[in-house]
Amino acid sequence: MKKVFILFMVMLSMSISYAQDINDVVRYSTENLNGTARFRAMSGAFGALGGDFSAFSINPAGSAVFSTSEVTISLSNYNNDNDASYFGTRSNANDSEFDLNQAGIVFVFNDIANSDWRKISLGLNVQNNNNFYNNYFATGTNPTRGIADYFVSFANGQALGDIAQFPGETDTDTYLFLGENFGFGAQQAFLGYEGFVINPATDDDSNTIYTSNADYSNGAIQDYIVQTSGFNRKYTFNIATQYKDNLYLGLNVNSHDVDYRERRVLVETPVNSDSGLQYAEFSNELYTYGVGISFQAGAILKLQNIRLGGSYQSPTWYRLNDELIQGLSTDFRNPGNPTEILRRDIFPNVVNVYREHRIVTPGSLTGSFAYIFGKKGLISFDYSLKDYANAKLRPTNDFIDANNDIDNQLQAASTYRIGGEYRINQFSLRGGYRFEQSPFQDNSTVGDLEGYSLGIGYNFGSLSFDLAYDRSEQALNPQLLQAGLVDRANINNINSNVTFSVTFKL
Repeated sequence: MKKVFILFMVMLSMSISYAQDINDVVRYSTENLNGTARFRAMSGAFGALGGDFSAFSINPAGSAVFSTSEVTISLSNYNNDNDASYFGTRSNANDSEFDLNQAGIVFVFNDIANSDWRKISLGLNVQNNNNFYNNYFATGTNPTRGIADYFVSFANGQALGDIAQFPGETDTDTYLFLGENFGFGAQQAFLGYEGFVINPATDDDSNTIYTSNADYSNGAIQDYIVQTSGFNRKYTFNIATQYKDNLYLGLNVNSHDVDYRERRVLVETPVNSDSGLQYAEFSNELYTYGVGISFQAGAILKLQNIRLGGSYQSPTWYRLNDELIQGLSTDFRNPGNPTEILRRDIFPNVVNVYREHRIVTPGSLTGSFAYIFGKKGLISFDYSLKDYANAKLRPTNDFIDANNDIDNQLQAASTYRIGGEYRINQFSLRGGYRFEQSPFQDNSTVGDLEGYSLGIGYNFGSLSFDLAYDRSEQALNPQLLQAGLVDRANINNINSNVTFSVTFKL
């Protein structure tokens, strides 16, 4: 068994942008459409309706709409279909998985002391805010840049005498020492230099200038693989009440649990057969975990056939930890004999453990309207506003550049949701539409999201079943690496889900 060394990088909270930059903020500030089948079938337009577990995750007053105590459990199948385009070459990746994405219980206490406060409800709901399961693959020929540009960007300014391996040192020894004493940038410089991806301008120990060992005059064939998994799960503790016949008030306290895993692999082959670098495979495996807390407050007003709702979602205060494992394999021409191709594998088996950092995501406001057509059906509309530019990475002094990026690149984004339900005896037919504005001002890094949903339900009285299908489409333009090789792949993501819920009245 290989020994794994644990590296604590106490002062490196800004050194790796995979987990501690603007992308991190957007990832944990965004909520997918998740929850019960009824909720998803109506595209989440439930802010003025209530009576559903996922509904009171939007508006806490919604749990007081329940007439009796209930339990609901929901199972979903997630499918991601990613069409990628990279320098004119198209590719596709399609994957799916099952997940128990929601479970909740609510206790309803009616006729409290014969007062105007008609009802009190206590609820607990657990559901995914976000499911991170996704894979995509991009391939194409980059005409001008390659992995060497990444390593050059980190190596320039690093003294050769610091990053070069001493006789008798293992890759683990050097990588570990550099991380402890010089930081993430020096580790990247070491990988590039010892992997013969870059060359020093001179062999002097004081040299700080480096050039590419790859010839990109005819471009480079690049394969880019990204695999993500994990969840952002929300535990909602709810209390709500009904005052007289037409006012519902509620409060949520939410606990958040983050588990995010990401594997990125870049495989590159320079087209020019005379290139010093012949092949490179660079892997980064990131693990982010942590917890957060938030609260919500809301109200629903019932006016004959009209329902009005309003709710406030506080910022979520996250405390997160990041771990990173890297590896590099290269084929290169022997500097002493250019006709000979050599192989270099650098797998330090070191886990870079970074100092805990904090993210404050933006709060949001939701206004809702619904019209009830007696016992035949309903139509509902929700509007939410969230200003992503209010998000922050902390400690603030450690993330000055990242927080400036948030201020300059993110914006206030609107979400529109509309849903309807039509009842035929015990059957319910449902449908919905949603539009979510991009959090980015350029509307390119992450595009607007558009989706629709359909569903059906059957009520046996004390038992009901609900089935929903929802589909969304969004353009993504991820950057390959955080420096040097900053070209983007164009991804069109289609996310489709089938959700089944079963509800028991207690």
